[in-house]
Amino acid sequence: MRIYDDTFSGQKIYPGKGKLFVRGDSKVFRFQNGKSESLFLQRKNPRRISWTVLFRRQHRKGISEEVAKKRSRRTVKSQRAIVGASLDVIKERRSMRPEARAAQRAANLSEIKSKKAEAEKIKKAEKAKKASAAAKGQAQRSIQSKQGSKGAQVRVAANTR
Repeated sequence: MRIYDDTFSGQKIYPGKGKLFVRGDSKVFRFQNGKSESLFLQRKNPRRISWTVLFRRQHRKGISEEVAKKRSRRTVKSQRAIVGASLDVIKERRSMRPEARAAQRAANLSEIKSKKAEAEKIKKAEKAKKASAAAKGQAQRSIQSKQGSKGAQVRVAANTR
């Protein structure tokens, strides 16, 4: 006993039932009833007709008893070391008392500020040195253009017309 599937609806066709349609290119189509044959001949898309197997499969209808609901994975928290500090140092700082932590932070900030101030002082001294050297050189040299003082190339006078 051979059972065929309906070409349009996807339902089963038992022996003695259904219609057979052979197209001009010899392709065989089997239909359960006139309804599915008519819709096929109207070139309807079975995925858009709600009672067909293709529609139900596409829209996931009637499969709840087969497949249980998917379980979502729980996120696992893990700690990783940051570039500047290892995991041990991070844990140690977390377990510190707030007062001790604040004191350490203040000490670090003051150290950073003092380093910055020192670097600024050195920078100012360099600038003053350059300015005094430039002032001495300015007296000797002729007046220079703004672009020339910035380091632009000197324009060569043309010697042809």
